Amino acid sequence: MGNNKSCTLSKELLDDLKLNTKYSEEELCAWYHTFLKECPSGRISKEQFESIYASFFPDADPKAYAQHVFRSFDSNSDGTLDFKEYIVALHLTSSGKTMQKLEWAFALYDVDRNGTISKNEIQEIVKSIFNMISNEDQKHLPDDENTPEKRADKIWDFFGKKDNDKITEGEFIQGVMGNKDILRLIQFDKPQKVQERLKEKKQ
Repeated sequence: MGNNKSCTLSKELLDDLKLNTKYSEEELCAWYHTFLKECPSGRISKEQFESIYASFFPDADPKAYAQHVFRSFDSNSDGTLDFKEYIVALHLTSSGKTMQKLEWAFALYDVDRNGTISKNEIQEIVKSIFNMISNEDQKHLPDDENTPEKRADKIWDFFGKKDNDKITEGEFIQGVMGNKDILRLIQFDKPQKVQERLKEKKQ
């Protein structure tokens, strides 16, 4: 590729990311150039990540959701994302395969990382997603989905669980894969906004 000489990514990392995401070598090199410009240390902090999300969603309050997304991709729990973690996050939240997305969604909802999801965790993430919806869009939501509590109850009831029960990863993925309505409720459905904004920055 023509960009090879100017791309400072290692061949191993490039090959790994090309294999595990849909991005080309040219795109990855461009992302990396932008990433280093924004984060000269080669790592992005939680605060920087929150700031990026805030710029994508000026009509909403994405801080809590951004924190949960950050946690779900900070694979070594060091409080920063390196370039690989950042690109995997971008890929999964915008264009990953359904199974990969659902595995990530489970990690997003498993706030305490204990391998199961509680009703409180569902409520916490649903509330953060609800905050991403502009006030104008909230007015058009169905009656049984127009508050975070109603949305969380709808998801929990779908899994047929009692208040103190837990949802395992297998139950979560199997249940959500078989029901588009629940899939819609568990995710924030405008990740392409992030993708488009980053593409603009890249140019």
